[in-house]
Amino acid sequence: MSFKSGYISLIGLPNVGKSTLMNQLLKERLSIVTNKPQTTRKRVLGILTSVESQMIFLDTPGILTPNYLMQEKLLDFVSLSVKDADILLILVDVSIDLTGSKTLENATLIEILNNPRKKKILVINKIDLSNEEVVTTLVKKAEDTKFFDAIIPASSLISYNIEKIEETLVQFLPEGPKYYPDDQLTSEPERFFVAELIREKIFENYKDEIPYSTEVIIEEFKERENRKDFISASIIVERESQKPIIIGKGGEGIKKIGQSARTAIEAFLMRPVYLEIHVKVKKNWRSDPVSLKNFGYDLSSN
Repeated sequence: MSFKSGYISLIGLPNVGKSTLMNQLLKERLSIVTNKPQTTRKRVLGILTSVESQMIFLDTPGILTPNYLMQEKLLDFVSLSVKDADILLILVDVSIDLTGSKTLENATLIEILNNPRKKKILVINKIDLSNEEVVTTLVKKAEDTKFFDAIIPASSLISYNIEKIEETLVQFLPEGPKYYPDDQLTSEPERFFVAELIREKIFENYKDEIPYSTEVIIEEFKERENRKDFISASIIVERESQKPIIIGKGGEGIKKIGQSARTAIEAFLMRPVYLEIHVKVKKNWRSDPVSLKNFGYDLSSN
């Protein structure tokens, strides 16, 4: 049997379940997940290797209409992932997309779907929040577009049809070499995931604009023999007024973030860590090209 391999980009609007689906397919919690849209900011690479295939997943930011420079950079990550992909795994959220109008008529996505060189699989996600009639209607609408090589109703949350998605992906993968060792799960460094886990806790514990105005930078990461690893992180905010909100009364906010993030980081790294977190202000960093480049959002610098 010939070995199959290729890149699979997960594409969709914000909060349709792309990160949850990738984690389910990998059987590892690689991408951070919250109940807020636009949690994913950069593309996250995950590798699933079996006897017959190697699938390299690219979890991407949600497609949106950009309001500032950082959001424009997020769309650059999507565009690059589409370009790199052998298969586009398109997700729609059936719980809000009752007629398909939000996704299947989105102009940016239509442009992506019109690429004739890419295999396209549609996953109608979150069917546990809907009913058979609604799902059937959306399947019919998707079929009528003639965009998709396969259409799969699924639920990432309850693991429904995950195996079918995997089997379908293998079916459409091209023959190719093994790009990564069998035991490699990702190409990203540990520092990347540590920063992401801290950012996840910010999304979980703060509301309104605060999570979207923050970035996390790992200043130091030292592995220490016979001692806990030392990690120093900075939470970057856009305005001075946001700093006390993050810190909280008597430091309770930053303490809560630190404790929950440390627990998540230790579970991910499978070793104890000492985590210290500071808060810094970088005025209007989301619209500053230099800051975005320093924070890894400028693809031209990669």
